[in-house]
Amino acid sequence: MDSIDRKQIMETFIRMIDHISNKEYQIRAWIKGEEADFDEAVCIFFGEGDSILENYKDFGITETQYKPLKKLRDEFRIFADNNDLPEEFIDTPEWAQIIDLAKDVLKAFSCKK
Repeated sequence: MDSIDRKQIMETFIRMIDHISNKEYQIRAWIKGEEADFDEAVCIFFGEGDSILENYKDFGITETQYKPLKKLRDEFRIFADNNDLPEEFIDTPEWAQIIDLAKDVLKAFSCKK
């Protein structure tokens, strides 16, 4: 895998984390069905995220970035295993925590949020 592929994978992955951090997007996309659905978000997040985390140094991810990313992945895994309908969880404190963890990751990657 060359650096262009890694860059593209990271851009897609960070965009997905941005979606996880953005409740307005989630209402529009996942609940109103105007864009991608929650299942797609979960598949992309874990499909890309697991390999990124396993090889994070190859993606230029620092320890400072890795820690919040791993925490988000671990907490989101538990959450996604038990929740699959955004209409039912979007206003829960548990989901608010996932949103906050995603915002922490964006801050670690210096993404404006």
